[in-house]
Amino acid sequence: MISDFASLGTRDLYRLLKLRCDVFVVEQHCAYPELDGRDDEPGTLHLWLDAPDGSIAAYLRILDEPGGGARIGRVVTASAHRGRGLAGKLLAEALERIGPGRDVVLDAQTTVTGVYERLGFAVCGPAFDDEGIEHVPMRRPAA
Repeated sequence: MISDFASLGTRDLYRLLKLRCDVFVVEQHCAYPELDGRDDEPGTLHLWLDAPDGSIAAYLRILDEPGGGARIGRVVTASAHRGRGLAGKLLAEALERIGPGRDVVLDAQTTVTGVYERLGFAVCGPAFDDEGIEHVPMRRPAA
């Protein structure tokens, strides 16, 4: 599924935010403002895959970056659905939606950089700590 913020129904919005909070805040013990004010920015798209039980199996969002690029963020897969390539599937769909003419950036947890490297991303800066989890900035240049 794909939607801008204005078109998200209440149920879908709740399911998206529940998954993000379940993983980023509860599972990963990150006490930070998960609702960062960017979900409803113009141009932001939300992509997700539904699980058979009605929850969301995997999710990400695409944000517009200054200068015309795009940022992929909040990439998350529910624990029960990990190891099935769902994040990779959503990332491929996001890149198709963004198109080849735009730079794409993201901040990746260092343990999963291989997922992004397979899609053409490369580390573009030093590692940094984000709420106790090591991340690296990554970039996929416009074609």
